[in-house]
Amino acid sequence: MTTTTLSAPPRADTGSPRVRPGIALVTLLTCQLMIILDVTVMNVALPRIRADLDFSPTGLSWVMDAYTLVFGGLLLLGGRAGDLFGRKRLFLAGTVVFTVASLAGGLAPTAGWLIAARVAQGIGGAMAAPNTLALLTTTFTEPKARIRVLALFSGMSSAGFAVGLLLGGLLTEWLSWRSVLFINVPFGLVVVALALRYLPDAPRRPAALDLPGAVTATASVGALVYGFISAATDGWGNLTTALSLSAGVVLLLAFLVVERRAAAPLLPLHLFADRSRAAAYANMFLGPMAGMSMFFFLTQYLQEVRGMSALATGFAFLPTAVLMFAIIRLIPRLLPRFGPKPLTVIGTLAMLAGLLLLTRLTTDSGYFPLLLAAMVLMGCGIGLAFSPLNVIIMATVPPAEAGAAGGALQTLQQTGGALGLAILVTVFGTAARSASGSPAQVLVSGTTAAFAAAAVIAVLTFLVALTFPKVRQPN
Repeated sequence: MTTTTLSAPPRADTGSPRVRPGIALVTLLTCQLMIILDVTVMNVALPRIRADLDFSPTGLSWVMDAYTLVFGGLLLLGGRAGDLFGRKRLFLAGTVVFTVASLAGGLAPTAGWLIAARVAQGIGGAMAAPNTLALLTTTFTEPKARIRVLALFSGMSSAGFAVGLLLGGLLTEWLSWRSVLFINVPFGLVVVALALRYLPDAPRRPAALDLPGAVTATASVGALVYGFISAATDGWGNLTTALSLSAGVVLLLAFLVVERRAAAPLLPLHLFADRSRAAAYANMFLGPMAGMSMFFFLTQYLQEVRGMSALATGFAFLPTAVLMFAIIRLIPRLLPRFGPKPLTVIGTLAMLAGLLLLTRLTTDSGYFPLLLAAMVLMGCGIGLAFSPLNVIIMATVPPAEAGAAGGALQTLQQTGGALGLAILVTVFGTAARSASGSPAQVLVSGTTAAFAAAAVIAVLTFLVALTFPKVRQPN
């Protein structure tokens, strides 16, 4: 069996930390997993959080939305700030903020305190996440090593959604909901300690931060994500939804105008000039819209229709998580041999097949065979469809723009997930309101309608995957 040797650049000066590629890789992937877990780890704990802190039914959604809104809105700014002020510095600061906010959230005595802690977590995550990806691409410069670590990063990001549900179920069932936040503290401290000693930092570039771009980018993404959240809770005809989405579109157009004229743009638009990279960015937006909603809807189905506990619900997603992790081990070998197109095409087809199976759910559907088959297809599909995208986007990005490219990638991923969930929750609500029968039958009607809409989005993802050129990555 052949192996790929991880390589890192030599130290820039005698004052730089000693670069140990293996430790640097573990440090960066651990931070990424910690940040991604917080997107889903709270899901299975929400009922107990509501009871403990006396949340209202509508207010409870902000436990998730406060993190998503701030995290998605600040990713571009966090990536570009790392390019200009030092990626290691932003990575460390973001990890510290995230860790302290996790501790504060676990200690929260009131609902408002917990929401404020989740906002702080989003700020820390937006500082650390894009610089995690940028540090990977600038630390591992040899082509084979870069493909391997980017595939690992992608797989860690995708599998983190499923692992979050499993871990959340375990901690909530055995300890308490507070433990899903406390668990971040030891991991955060270890990441900071290792990063201080072993992570290199690319030289900073003497340039002014594109403040007009930062303001319009953050405001546009924030307005769009808030609009999507409002649509999911209040419907597309709600005034707040319409105003937020309209403002987001106007601010997005203003951002593009600013970036075309800026001397040092927050997001260099020429990153989208490459055909493969532009298609990968598109699928990084569409893929989460279709695939990541599975975790949200199936969690409700398993607990409310099938009567599973939080722990059993987490274990139900184990096949998906295991397959995602298995596939990331294969991507570094498959991508140089076949190129991105066959992998993304097969992956999106598998994801589509899994979603179509989920449209067959009934109140009597057992875990075997329908749900297990869908979990297997979704695990294979998400792993194959998403893992090559990070490689395609980041493999040829100039080092000076790695933070901006990584920030754009994660912004599209988070915004796509938020938009997808808003659309599918709206479809769910419309179908549920027109359904009749028991509460379980109504929920199943809404859930299967949502999965049918997700399958339509998966078809769009498949069509974009067909546009990838038939080229192979460098050996």
